[in-house]
Amino acid sequence: MQKLQDQQSGQAVAANRRDIETPFGSAWAGNPKGDVTLVEYFDYNCGYCRASLPMIADLIKRDPKLRVVYRDLPILSDESRVAARASLLAAQQGKFQAFHDALYAGGPVSDASIQAAAAKAGVSLSGLQSPVITAEIAKNMQTAVKLGMNGTPSWVVGDRILSGALPIEEIEKAIQAARAR
Repeated sequence: MQKLQDQQSGQAVAANRRDIETPFGSAWAGNPKGDVTLVEYFDYNCGYCRASLPMIADLIKRDPKLRVVYRDLPILSDESRVAARASLLAAQQGKFQAFHDALYAGGPVSDASIQAAAAKAGVSLSGLQSPVITAEIAKNMQTAVKLGMNGTPSWVVGDRILSGALPIEEIEKAIQAARAR
């Protein structure tokens, strides 16, 4: 059953690979020319996404050939949507990682924590309602539906789709499998 599911998800990933693996602005980390791309679909209000931060940092540190792409998937609250818009503005301004880290470090997501993270990262929040930002969020949502994702964090690595807060070993196995192809 798992093999059939992997085959079907592989077809969905292949059909949408560019929308999945092409980062929006600076919403990526690791090796820009990595041989494997790990994509995280996340929501700033997701506790499991927050808990995955150290794992992602470890993966990048342990694997110099890995590229990580971040995809905002604001599904949990109104604050999630505002945070995603601010995150994408930060990515347009080349300040994604600084904003991302500051917002997660700022405690629960609120208008105040979003403003504080933007100030700390040097991100201008003018343009929150930009049609480009709106289109990117819509594209992420549509792609997530096509991939059968039903929560955050969700991961794409190679042709596999994984869900939930996973142990680093499981993600590393998926990376190695993608690398072996």
